[in-house]
Amino acid sequence: MTDLNSVSDVWELVLSKLREKLSETSINTWFDEVTHVDLQEKTFIIVCPNEFKRNMIEQMFTTRIQEVLKDLFSADFTLKVVGGEEDDTANSKPVSLFERDDFTFDTFVVGESNKLAYAAAQAVADGASAHYNPLFIYGDSGLGKTHLIYAIQHQFQKRLPKARIVYIKGDDFLNEFIFLVRQGRGDEFRAKYRDADLLLVDDVQFVAGKEQSQNEFFHTFNTLYENGRQIVLTSDRLPSEMTLLDDRLRTRFEWGLTVDVQAPDYETRVAIVKNKAVQRGFVIDDKSADYIAKNVTTNVRRLEGVVNMIKAHRELNKEKMSDEEIESVVKDAVQKNNESIPTPDVIINEVSRFFGYEEAILRGPSRSRQIVGARNIAMYLIRNITGLSTIEIGKIFDRDHTTALHSLDQVTEKLETDPNYSKTIKDITLNINSRR
Repeated sequence: MTDLNSVSDVWELVLSKLREKLSETSINTWFDEVTHVDLQEKTFIIVCPNEFKRNMIEQMFTTRIQEVLKDLFSADFTLKVVGGEEDDTANSKPVSLFERDDFTFDTFVVGESNKLAYAAAQAVADGASAHYNPLFIYGDSGLGKTHLIYAIQHQFQKRLPKARIVYIKGDDFLNEFIFLVRQGRGDEFRAKYRDADLLLVDDVQFVAGKEQSQNEFFHTFNTLYENGRQIVLTSDRLPSEMTLLDDRLRTRFEWGLTVDVQAPDYETRVAIVKNKAVQRGFVIDDKSADYIAKNVTTNVRRLEGVVNMIKAHRELNKEKMSDEEIESVVKDAVQKNNESIPTPDVIINEVSRFFGYEEAILRGPSRSRQIVGARNIAMYLIRNITGLSTIEIGKIFDRDHTTALHSLDQVTEKLETDPNYSKTIKDITLNINSRR
């Protein structure tokens, strides 16, 4: 049996075995919020704060995980999926969905690129302006939108300890709605969101495109707004750029204050690098901070990743890194950033979600005009995003390269004549990039 030094090693091995039969998209979708694992006698425990994903893990993956554990230990195990502390929240504040205590206003580095968003978020958290409802924060991935949502949550709950705060990602709202309504638990779903004092929705662009879920979100929004409850939304684009968003929702998203976060300038990047290092218990000298800030220019998460790599090196080697070693870390970070290209599976999943089809239908033999149109777009985006050949694209859809080539030509021709079609392609592309 493989040498396992900790229960975390067991979990990593379980995930690697699951990847043999599941796509990376499935792994990321259902297990990305697993925060802790434990092994108690013959019970394997997974901690996941997201109730919807806990239910889906139990229903879809219990047998597979137990089979992997049996292969590893030659014994039968029980899988237990829990949500953390089992507090009685009926008469107290709900269990926080946030694990990142370092994501506060104090640790947010303010610069020209984000100062308006920072000020607006702080005003909302302090209850200083009723006019910022909803607060809509938009910008590319990795620029600090989620940090601001965490900071709002922390400050809001510090000010109002018994406040009911609900956080959800846009795609999880959609999935949870479908799951609970199918189980006849729609009232439970509505109560969860419409009783909130503060509703935080990350990546709200994923709500667009499904009539029932948009309608549900519309009524949830109205209920909270009319009751004077605060709503905070983040997105990778403006409401006006969400082509499948219901007009009623688009109007409401624009009722309050819309602010953007942009890529940090050089001075802000230097400050971020130094700030992240101090948070992790060490100091980065000016020369090293300068080099990192000049070479990692677009993404705060990538800056944080470089700092984490430097910290790990210091802990392992008990010494300060040389200039050459820091340069190597930065080059590796930049290379990884450039290599993080969405896979064909991710692209097909997003096209399917956008049009409301099952992936199997998109990959299947259907010649329905609507299905063919969606399939053509998937092929076009795979070609443009991944650079795969028409032969490789054809194989993905169990077709020959001439079919793929014809699909690409059809999309290209339509892009030249139909502005709305161009907007659809852009919207799907933005959704795909949000998954990176």
